[in-house]
Amino acid sequence: MTETTAPPGTLSRLHAWVTRETSGGILLLVAAAVALIWANSPWRETYHALAAFEFGPEALHLRLNSAEWAADGLLAIFFFVVGVELKHEIVAGSLSKPKEAAVPVLAAVGGMIMPAVIFVAVTASLDPSALHGWAIPTATDIAFALAVLAIFGKGLPRALRVFLLTLAVVDDLLAIIVIAVFYTEGLHLGLLALSLLCVAAFAFAARMKRTHWWLLTPLVIVAWALMHASGVHATIAAVLCGLTVAARPIHGEADSRTHRFEALVKPWSAGLALPVFAFFSAGVTIIDGEGPAAVIGQPVVLAIVGGLVVGKIVGVLGTTALVTRLTPLRLPDAIGLRDLIPVGMLCGIGFTVALLIAELSFPDSEHTAGAKLAVLMGSSIAAVLGALMLRRDARLARNSDMNEDGIPDTNISPI
Repeated sequence: MTETTAPPGTLSRLHAWVTRETSGGILLLVAAAVALIWANSPWRETYHALAAFEFGPEALHLRLNSAEWAADGLLAIFFFVVGVELKHEIVAGSLSKPKEAAVPVLAAVGGMIMPAVIFVAVTASLDPSALHGWAIPTATDIAFALAVLAIFGKGLPRALRVFLLTLAVVDDLLAIIVIAVFYTEGLHLGLLALSLLCVAAFAFAARMKRTHWWLLTPLVIVAWALMHASGVHATIAAVLCGLTVAARPIHGEADSRTHRFEALVKPWSAGLALPVFAFFSAGVTIIDGEGPAAVIGQPVVLAIVGGLVVGKIVGVLGTTALVTRLTPLRLPDAIGLRDLIPVGMLCGIGFTVALLIAELSFPDSEHTAGAKLAVLMGSSIAAVLGALMLRRDARLARNSDMNEDGIPDTNISPI
């Protein structure tokens, strides 16, 4: 990945638009809406035929259909960016100072536990066969949540964005661990070891004085293919590669390689990988069989919507309230407990990772359709409520010590 500059003219404007936080949310919404409409139109068979179309080599189990290539292949680009962002935040960003990161980290943990508890409570009593999907409502979509904050959080302190980013990054890290631990079957240790060797080779190449895309890209692809064949979800290889990128300037460079790599790869993630994945994942047909009422009435739908809309805000807000009341830890400068109401709602936007876990959770189409529809419903409700609460929060007067630490706030620059 050598130094590059954005191409001139139209491509430069497209590059700038794709990398905006608001653009990612728009593309995801459009892709999901097109898929949902097509999958419930008179031409829905063509959508399902497109999703089921298989291609790729038989070697390493890479004869996949379009939907699987989107979830296992293209989504690896998104997870590489997640790995790079995680590395930067851990080494030089919001997670580098444990005292400042403690509250959002604990809030993220609470925001994952409570939705899982709600899901288990609902499905255990109404549909025990759906229990394997307990992790679906635990995920937060970073791109979507930050996009809603960027649009509707105008006037609120910029520290709120850092808090949400920290919380969402930790959420993603925990979601990655959940996928690796609970959604891996038939592990082949030899292939896994070879994949990790490729990750190590990528780490070495990514820290060389000069980096080259023609060397790094094949290493990621081979690590991904071997990880896929090992039984571990292939996107884990992309995360691990992202985590090896240097987060501080090396070889006399002016900027960190995490920033450079993110700038190079993120347009492909936001402009291609995520919309295509959303297109193939959101196409749930609800007009066949017993109709929409039967799908929406499934216990798994109630469990996921309840987890995303109620569980997230209760987990985030409740954990933060307990931590700041019972320990010396305080919220970051300029953020009050009331600000966490919209933040908790934004964390209920599961979308990308939630859809992925839904696919991994259920082999049967009945539960999968209900789970995906629930993710779309819950994420939409959370996004709308989060947007409304952000505007309300922005209109309320703020005092000089929002985090109640006895020190006047200084980090009050607005979003």
